[in-house]
Amino acid sequence: MDSIRNCVAIFKREIKSYFQAPVAYVFMIVFLVLTGFLTFSVTRFYERQTADLQPFFFWLPWVFLLLVPAATMGLWSEERRAGTIELLLTMPITMFEAIMGKFLAAWLFIALNIGLTFPIIITTCYLGEPDTGAMIAGYLGAIMLAGAYVSVGMLTSSMTRSQVISFVLALVFCLLFVLAGWDPVTGAFSKWAPRLAELVASFSFMTHFESIQRGVIDLRDVVYYASVMTFMLVATHVVLNNRKSA
Repeated sequence: MDSIRNCVAIFKREIKSYFQAPVAYVFMIVFLVLTGFLTFSVTRFYERQTADLQPFFFWLPWVFLLLVPAATMGLWSEERRAGTIELLLTMPITMFEAIMGKFLAAWLFIALNIGLTFPIIITTCYLGEPDTGAMIAGYLGAIMLAGAYVSVGMLTSSMTRSQVISFVLALVFCLLFVLAGWDPVTGAFSKWAPRLAELVASFSFMTHFESIQRGVIDLRDVVYYASVMTFMLVATHVVLNNRKSA
């Protein structure tokens, strides 16, 4: 119970810090405007004459690529820069509790932004009769995808005092995870090493997200995202422990 109470305390502290700063509201506006513009204008949502959310989900991994590192870059780097990380870690909480509290707060913040895109659902339902199951699966996949991005951002934030460096590292790492399953990349590999192409694609955020957004939530995709988040959080724990003992 004490562990859960400590996680909740860190969670509340972090989620409040998001909404006490105007940056959070700027982030939300940029996210909604960007997803709306890409979905309705770039992909020509109305001209497609198909009632589904495929255009929205197509752009989501690329939007996350820019905005999630921006939302997570200060999780640990700002604590280290300001010197408050020492104070945090001297409190009666464990490193695991601090990591989980911060991670869940950042994940919820991104999930709230995803939820605010509900007008796209209303528009789609107004225009036709979309597959409700596929829409629900797509949003669940988007939340799991966001969790994977957040975990990467948390790791890179723990590696440096600079938020800018954290942002760049998270952007690069997430880009690699996305490109590994991008058709032009997998197509290039499949020409001379088909099995290698399949192996590379299996590590991609894109591959597993595309599978879920088709309306089928495969246990393998859920395990993949859970494994990525677990690995990144464990790596964060290792990095912070090394910093603490150094």
